[in-house]
Amino acid sequence: MRPLFNAFLATSLFALSACGKADVAASEVDATTPAAQKNATPQNKAKTTLGGTNGLSVAIGDAPAAPINYTLAELATGLVHPSSIAFLPSGEILLAERDGRLRLVRDNTLIEAPISGLPEIHVQRQAGLHDVVLHPNFSENNLIYFSYSHGIARKNATRLARAKLVMNDTSAALEDLEVLFTRIPWSDTSHHYGGRIAFLSDGTLLLTVGEASRYKEKAVQLDNHYGKVVRLNDDGSIPADNPFIGQEGVMPEIYSYGHRNAQGLIITADDTVISHEHGPKGGDEVNIVRAGANYGWPVITYGVDYSGAVISPYSERDGMEQSIVHYEPSIAPSGFTMYNGEMFPDWQGDLFIGALAHKHVRRINVIDDGSFGAQEELFGELDARIRDVRTGPDGAIYFVTDSQSGSLYRASAK
Repeated sequence: MRPLFNAFLATSLFALSACGKADVAASEVDATTPAAQKNATPQNKAKTTLGGTNGLSVAIGDAPAAPINYTLAELATGLVHPSSIAFLPSGEILLAERDGRLRLVRDNTLIEAPISGLPEIHVQRQAGLHDVVLHPNFSENNLIYFSYSHGIARKNATRLARAKLVMNDTSAALEDLEVLFTRIPWSDTSHHYGGRIAFLSDGTLLLTVGEASRYKEKAVQLDNHYGKVVRLNDDGSIPADNPFIGQEGVMPEIYSYGHRNAQGLIITADDTVISHEHGPKGGDEVNIVRAGANYGWPVITYGVDYSGAVISPYSERDGMEQSIVHYEPSIAPSGFTMYNGEMFPDWQGDLFIGALAHKHVRRINVIDDGSFGAQEELFGELDARIRDVRTGPDGAIYFVTDSQSGSLYRASAK
């Protein structure tokens, strides 16, 4: 693993009282939305240091298409808006579908019957089943963790649960389900849930929670879970060393705040936390996430509302973290992996982001000193929205396409 990222800005608390119209990207809503118009300006190929020039975020535009040094195999078809991929130690693959089903792929064949035992899930627009991951000790406890939209249209929230996965030769089921976390407060929108899950090396987990679009001003306020990354013990209890423990009026689960709608989350071998999040028009971000840090949404942003209206006049403020890069135009990022296999040695340690709007996987070359180098686009020949991307245990790249009839693909070296 290459040396990774250092923290780069001091943290302070900032409260905002502001309001604005709901800002939901069309590219985030459904698979029928056309790709956003692309910026013809070629990407800067110079390396991007942390925080960019003078500590500011670096704008990234279009990237060149990568050489096709891979072979694509379609492993499963007919998936309804697949949202997440997880690999079982026995060789099977779990697939979450946004419409509220959990599927199993065995021997490159999609098992027809969904996995039973999921709770009732609110499915509407962006609401549904979001992510599924294995407990670090899955081989001993068979526990999986999943995030979903709980409630009804007028009262719903991001929720995290866990259950034991029980499988036989013909079917699979979830048993002993436990609800671990529910966002406070409820919302009356079906947008911006976040929902990505990742475990730290100490056994605690992080969960991204979106700001429900309509309540973006609450993302920089600490009395709620909107626009946050929360940290929990694996049983849902609150770690004693969370950054805001014991502060009156502050939600103790909060790990970081000022986020919009983070749909990519990686924890590296040295416990560096990297996320990406949907910005408004022209403001998608890749961030190093630090305990207690404020990422500033919507006080600072490099984007504008989808109507063209100004969200904030500020792109930087004291005490608010800068992203490493932001995308102009927005690529609508979803899914995230740091490559750690042997099949593509030139990609070792590089970052891969699914791009819904621009219909590719964006590869970010990570240089030995941890800075970002050139970027390039992969799998654009499919002309498909890509919702999740993962490194497989075999060293291949796996990804799912987001549509009413989506697919699971495996990219292997030629």
